[in-house]
Amino acid sequence: MRKLNRKRLIKNVVSLIILSLLGLMAFIPLYWMVVTALKPPTLVLKFPPEILPKSVTLTNFKYLFHRPYILRWTINSFVVAGSVTVARIVLCAMAGYALAKKKFPGAKIFFWLYIGSMMIPSQVTLIPLYVIVSSLRMINTYWGLILPSVAAPFGVFLMRQFMVTLPDEIIEAGRIDGASEFQTFWKIIFPISKPAIAVLGIFTFVNEWNAFLWPLIVTNTTAMKTLQAGLVMIREEVPLEFALHMASSTYAAIPMLIVFFAFQRYFLEGITVGAIK
Repeated sequence: MRKLNRKRLIKNVVSLIILSLLGLMAFIPLYWMVVTALKPPTLVLKFPPEILPKSVTLTNFKYLFHRPYILRWTINSFVVAGSVTVARIVLCAMAGYALAKKKFPGAKIFFWLYIGSMMIPSQVTLIPLYVIVSSLRMINTYWGLILPSVAAPFGVFLMRQFMVTLPDEIIEAGRIDGASEFQTFWKIIFPISKPAIAVLGIFTFVNEWNAFLWPLIVTNTTAMKTLQAGLVMIREEVPLEFALHMASSTYAAIPMLIVFFAFQRYFLEGITVGAIK
């Protein structure tokens, strides 16, 4: 018993050390980005670099917020990321529920064909998608930024796999109580799917907040750019202002960190629930 306890202790210590090193490696770029954003511009290229800056300033953020359109780009990103997240959660949850709990001809074939579309690179569908959006006169509009991103095979797959694990007795109980099909989904299935919804919501918001290529293509005015596409314009105007670039990257990362930590509990539960069941 003592030998087994020692082996377990050694394994736990080794695992802790390895995970700590990996966590430190992942934290270093984030730390360096924030530190550089808080340094005076004259000290950014100092060699050897200061790991712990002796002087801290918010000048870089002040210059950033003095740039035109920065607040408009932020609002655009929130509108697009928030709208896509909400729409994708609702639609993917409904599709996942139908594929998990409803029996209809060709359900499995439709599911695997739809999931198989995940293997198609987004660059392949970029031109056809642009042609469709252009023909619908949605270029340089919120609709053009939002609608093409609403459907997501990964979201349907995630919600379907989670809802398969839910017992059918819950649905039957709702029907016995007189609930309609939509009431069964909205008042029973949807609330107990919070872990999967949190995972899908976080992934979707982060992905749409960081989206760059499509917003860059589908918008042709500065005012309609999202934050990521707009910050590239700043980098092109002042390519050597590294402190300003780090400040803009730090500013763009803040909403993602807030969303992750706000839904962290549901996120971790959603990742582990499938393995536990």
